[in-house]
Amino acid sequence: MQNTVFNSKTLTTSKPHFKLLDGLRGVAALMVIWYHVFEAFATSAIDQKFNHGYLAVDFFFVLSGFVIGYAYDDRWKKGLTLKEFLLRRIIRLQPMVIMGVCLGAIAFVIQGCVKWDGTPVATSAILLSLLLGLFMIPAIPASAAEIRGNGEMFPLNGPSWSLFFEYIGSILYGIILHRLSKRWLTCVVIISALCLAASAIFNMSGSYHLGMGWTLMDHGFIGGFLRLSYSFSIGLLMSRGFKPIKVRGAFWICSITLIILFCIPYVGATESMLNGIFDSVCTIIIFPLLIYIGASGATTDSTSSKICEILGNVSYPVYIIHYPFMYLFYAWVWNNGYTFGQVWPVAVGIFFGVTMLAYAAFKLYDEPVRHRLTSYLTKSTNKQPQQQPSSLS
Repeated sequence: MQNTVFNSKTLTTSKPHFKLLDGLRGVAALMVIWYHVFEAFATSAIDQKFNHGYLAVDFFFVLSGFVIGYAYDDRWKKGLTLKEFLLRRIIRLQPMVIMGVCLGAIAFVIQGCVKWDGTPVATSAILLSLLLGLFMIPAIPASAAEIRGNGEMFPLNGPSWSLFFEYIGSILYGIILHRLSKRWLTCVVIISALCLAASAIFNMSGSYHLGMGWTLMDHGFIGGFLRLSYSFSIGLLMSRGFKPIKVRGAFWICSITLIILFCIPYVGATESMLNGIFDSVCTIIIFPLLIYIGASGATTDSTSSKICEILGNVSYPVYIIHYPFMYLFYAWVWNNGYTFGQVWPVAVGIFFGVTMLAYAAFKLYDEPVRHRLTSYLTKSTNKQPQQQPSSLS
């Protein structure tokens, strides 16, 4: 026996695992790579190819709220504590966060330790940015730690911003959201939906879209919080009393829909409120519907089960480690003035290379580390830890 913080009774669950949601999470994560690839050739939010890939974050937040609510809502009455819950979230999230920021530091050194405008960056500033990134502390814009000079919360690994909000969502869930009745949670969902739609339609972002949250500047924190507030809370609400509906081909319906939505060009020839309406409809209506359909569906054979399993396994590693390679790709493209037509083989290579690296990271690092941490924090060393619920979070 050893000193512990986990109550083993709160680790068990007889609830089913949503394999199709794992698969959908993987599809969305892989599409994020292509969204970021085409960032290298965009001059604005309007001419960005694969234009609405940033909405994958909102999809992830809905999925996370649904899975966490479904897995944990009834455990609080069985003795689950806030400390236990948050430790489980840290174990789920932090190992890959650490890998992502370390890869980001390596990429920054390879780039020559300079900001995007070519200004040299001191080693002390890089180390400070690394330290903040390891502990999920955002860099203040224009501070020494904001080493790339474009306002990113986490300049060594930009996508960490969404994990920062994921942590906020977990804390709010552990403190208050799980305590709310369905009626009060519905109120949170409605108010959040109205605020989120207003932020897109009335141009909080500056381009009539929901691609907010990655910076603390220009309402970035507020925008990111609004994206979390609605998406996470609607996911929680759907998980309460979830009753699956009969759907054939749920995985393909949802996957194809996601890919189409992410690929749709900017809605409008210039900055347009129509794009804000499109983003709002996707986030407020379509994504919750897709999550519900995906949760209702089931794999019908071993092959589809394996595909969904692999997609689910690589989804989080892909999302959190791909961007350091994007930094190198951007620097190479911009320094040489390349077009996509000139470098598409490299982009394809990055896509497959990152995917394979993500799978290796999952098998050789993320899964073993989480298993060891869970084992260490389980009350009885003789009891095998149960599988944690899966989400991008």
